[in-house]
Amino acid sequence: METITSEVLISRLADWGVDTVFGIPGDGINGIMEGLRRNADRVRFVLTHHEEAAAFMATAHAKATGRIGVCLATSGPGGIHLANGLYDAKLDHAPVLAITGMQETSVLGTGYQQEVDLTRLYEDVSVYNQLIVNPQQLPALVDVAIRHAYARRGVAHLCVPNDIQVAPADADPYQHVSPAKPPATAPVYLPSSVRPRDEDVARAAEVINGSAKAAILVGVGARGAGALVERMADTIAAPVVKTLSGKMVIPDDSPYTTGGIGLLGTAPSEELIDDIDTLVMLGTNFPYTKHLPQAGKVKVVQVEIEETRAGIRLPTDVPLIGDVEATLHALIPRLTRRTDRSHLQRYQAQMRDWNEKMHALENGERDPIAPQYLASCLDELANEDAVLCCDSGTIATWAARHWRIRGGREFYLSGNLATMAPGLPYSIAIQHAFPDRQVIAYQGDGGFAMLMAEFNTACRYDLPIKVVINNNNALGQILWEQMVLGYPEHGVRFGDPKPDFSAWAHACGGFGARVEKAGDLRAALVEAFTHRGPALVDVTVDPNEPPMPGKVSYEQAKKFAQAFLHGQPHKASIATTLFKDKIQQLKADR
Repeated sequence: METITSEVLISRLADWGVDTVFGIPGDGINGIMEGLRRNADRVRFVLTHHEEAAAFMATAHAKATGRIGVCLATSGPGGIHLANGLYDAKLDHAPVLAITGMQETSVLGTGYQQEVDLTRLYEDVSVYNQLIVNPQQLPALVDVAIRHAYARRGVAHLCVPNDIQVAPADADPYQHVSPAKPPATAPVYLPSSVRPRDEDVARAAEVINGSAKAAILVGVGARGAGALVERMADTIAAPVVKTLSGKMVIPDDSPYTTGGIGLLGTAPSEELIDDIDTLVMLGTNFPYTKHLPQAGKVKVVQVEIEETRAGIRLPTDVPLIGDVEATLHALIPRLTRRTDRSHLQRYQAQMRDWNEKMHALENGERDPIAPQYLASCLDELANEDAVLCCDSGTIATWAARHWRIRGGREFYLSGNLATMAPGLPYSIAIQHAFPDRQVIAYQGDGGFAMLMAEFNTACRYDLPIKVVINNNNALGQILWEQMVLGYPEHGVRFGDPKPDFSAWAHACGGFGARVEKAGDLRAALVEAFTHRGPALVDVTVDPNEPPMPGKVSYEQAKKFAQAFLHGQPHKASIATTLFKDKIQQLKADR
């Protein structure tokens, strides 16, 4: 059997260490599917139900393993469906390769069926974007695409027309020049350990040593350098604030952290940001500037691997271009140990008080079930090395505050895109990559319903993910955002009939349980977590529990009150829930 071009494509992926491709077949990629079939001993094809999920899976694979994730879609609508998941990879800087099909080269430009110029569509999302027009371009362009994805931390795209896919691998219809032939040996990408210049490190140390009240803000770019972050915090007696994507950089019980920042953050972090003279930013490009110090009021040292991102959020006194680990190894020896610990101790005390208040809301005696209680049960029952894949919405608040990083735990979500629905496909990809770890998909009912067919994918591949649905039968985050704007809620509650997602789990061949009473929750989660295969627990929670910011501003409170005055339809239930929350927190203060 003659070797076809698609066979060379897939074989070169395998040479790069790619062992999995996520996607859906289609008539625009039948040749590539044959290439996968002929390389089935080296590359596994994971069949999804939606191309968006395939892109999310590739993104999650890249985030969790550090290795390139690969997704595959047919021409036209298939390639369009990939886009949302690819933007997740772009905005969170995950190395992903998207492979798409295209109509035969002879009909391009004629308005043929499903003809969509995917290279133009992907111009904004990709760091490398190429249409293959000659079999001789492969495998060299596979190498180029993957190197771009790794080096520029983003999405590379190869679009392969149908006729090129099935052409003989040695075909050369033009024969103008000799094609580039990469070496036959297995290719590797060796990222350099980028270290700032000594003079910049010295300037940064001077700024930090001259501060009286410093804080450290860490993002996911500091992942793997947690011990060094804590060492720096101890040296300069500075509290550490964590972005949500950077939640797993240091443990939540670290004596140095004040937890998260922003709407999902903590009151101590909000207070801290207003009480510092120096901010050290490590591996973060945190976008919500209203939660950062006022520009020009503090000194800023920023460690950033990408030169173009340094100084985007705040005027930066000393930008340090390098990876966090290498930079901290160079910087910490230059720092003077601070003997006055009062600044750090003040926020350690505030954090103890905050944790007591959060614990008070984890009340298992309230019905409807408090979402904080559900999150705390997950925290209590999950393994010490569990991976939590969180969706966007109110559940991100509950995860930020009640899912605690300790031991080998990890935490993933769509950070900068903040899209709905990735929790389930994330969990599938990460479980596939780490079959011996406990992987939990923590989702709202709105996000789960978008890609719920992928629970069937988990069952088909016998991936023992645990799906826990925080079911408030509403688009909860938007509900509260409307009210904070001063508007009564509108169009955000799904109403009746309420779907029973546990029935879907059973229909797929997995474990399913529906919980409506707080007293039944813990036992249902234990049963799901001990089930050997995929399991789903659909938990009805209080739809009137607001995800309150760590520190409520006067303007937020005024707009919230205006929503009540303008005819908020569920104001009695919301007021009752808020009253119960306050009573629980007052008890914690006693």
